[in-house]
Amino acid sequence: MTLRLGIPKGSLQEATVELFHRAGWKVNISGRSYFPSIDDPGIHLTLLRAQEMARYVEQGLLDAGLTGYDWVIENGADVEILADLVYSKTGSGKARWVLAVPQDSPIKSGKDLKGKRIATEAVNLTKRYLEKNGVTDAAVEFSWGATEVKPPDLADAIVEITETGASLRENNLRIVETVLETNTKLIANRESLKDPAIRRKLEQIAMLLEGAILAQGKVGLMINVPRNKLDAVLGVLPALQKPTVSALTDPDWLDVIVVLDEKLARDLIPELKRIGASGIVELPLNKVIL
Repeated sequence: MTLRLGIPKGSLQEATVELFHRAGWKVNISGRSYFPSIDDPGIHLTLLRAQEMARYVEQGLLDAGLTGYDWVIENGADVEILADLVYSKTGSGKARWVLAVPQDSPIKSGKDLKGKRIATEAVNLTKRYLEKNGVTDAAVEFSWGATEVKPPDLADAIVEITETGASLRENNLRIVETVLETNTKLIANRESLKDPAIRRKLEQIAMLLEGAILAQGKVGLMINVPRNKLDAVLGVLPALQKPTVSALTDPDWLDVIVVLDEKLARDLIPELKRIGASGIVELPLNKVIL
């Protein structure tokens, strides 16, 4: 069994390779090849634009792929979503498609788009949004890029993706409404999932990728704690779950293991030392599996 897996080319490419590395796979994209190598003989990778990933997964040309939820909706693809992967090279990893207009535009909501011209890369997504707002006579035009520069001369409004809205503001546009919130998903072909080996492999990938994302910005602390200081130590420890407390060979001491935000460690370690903890070890984390 070889899993045919698509990974996104473009803005998410570098971040995806890094995510797989932290999850335990080494991916190498060489030259202009669209077939990256991976140190797992059970996976065959194909590099594709996120915009068309869902279509190929739905058709069964790929068993699974990583793409934005927006492109699943845009393509109307009947696929199964296996994992919610919030990551990006920069920013939060979450984005939203918004309706934006010039600052002085009279448009205040989607209902004001009657008879208007809208530029966007997400044509089907925009048409669904218009239908929901009862607008049937607006013109939706596909935009190849630089969509922000089209109002007011080439379009009355745009539907564009943004994380912070900075580019829209720089182009004297204001956000009217959010059309769709989106982030990366691991999607799979429904027929492929009927193969137990493929489903098991994809569940493994989903678990480890989610674990790698959860570990971002986190560290582990291993702490030796006097038994009579345990309550004081636990009182200052934040954690994803309750800390792990284990007995040591010395009955007067305990071992405490905790996962926390890395930025907290610099202030927490001196406080733990002050309370009476010792042998404090800070560990980098690749994955956190809950």
